[in-house]
Amino acid sequence: MTKLSIVIPVKNESENVSLCQAMLLPFQQLGHEVIIVDGGSADDSVSKAQWADHVVISEPGRAIQMNAGAALSQGDILWFLHVDSVVSCTALKTILAVVEHSQWGFFNVVLSGRHWLLRVVEWMMNWRSKWTGIATGDQGLFLTRALFDELGGFAGIPLMEDVELCTRLKKMKVKPGRINDTIKTSSRKWEKGGVVSTIFLMWKIRFLYALGRSPDQLVKLYYR
Repeated sequence: MTKLSIVIPVKNESENVSLCQAMLLPFQQLGHEVIIVDGGSADDSVSKAQWADHVVISEPGRAIQMNAGAALSQGDILWFLHVDSVVSCTALKTILAVVEHSQWGFFNVVLSGRHWLLRVVEWMMNWRSKWTGIATGDQGLFLTRALFDELGGFAGIPLMEDVELCTRLKKMKVKPGRINDTIKTSSRKWEKGGVVSTIFLMWKIRFLYALGRSPDQLVKLYYR
C-alpha cells in the first residue's frame, strides 16, 4: 500500500488541532499517518494533538517544522497541510491519482470567509498557480518522498519556503500534476488584517521577493 504522511506545523493552534482530529481520522483508519510538529506553543496545542500518530517539538518556523516532520515520517508521499485547512474525503484519491503520473501537486484553494473580495483572491491564487506552477502552502502541497529527499527539503527560511520549493521544482522541469479538487483554507489572516489591506500586503511581499528581497526582511513585514 502507498502510505501517506500528513505533516502539519502548528504554534498556538489548540482549537484547530482539535478540529483536525475528526477530519483526518479516516486517513489514519486507512493506515496513513498524521504528524503534528509544534513550534513552541504557549497554549495546550501539544496535549490536544495526542491523537496524532506522532507529535514533534521543534524550533519555530514553518520550514523548520515541516522538515522535522518529514524526517520522522514513514510515508511514500508527504502532504504538507495547514492546521486550519479543511480537506474533503476525495483528497486521498486525488493525491494517489496525481502521483501515478507526476511526482508532486497541489489543490485549488477555497477561502472560508464570505467577503466577495475573497472570491477574487481565490480566483487569482488558482489562476496564478495553474499558469506558473508556483503554489503556496495554503494549497496543500504534496510530493513523493523521493522527490522531497532529492530537493533536500524546504529551505531554512522564515517565509516564502513554499514558493522557493516550487521555484526549484520548476527549474528542475518537474511539472505538478493538474487537479481540480479543492481545499478550504481559513481566511482569518485577511479578516484580521482587513481584506483589502491584506491583499495588498500579500502582493507587496511577493513582488519584493521576486525582486530579491530577503525572507528575513519580508517576515517582519508579514507579521507587522
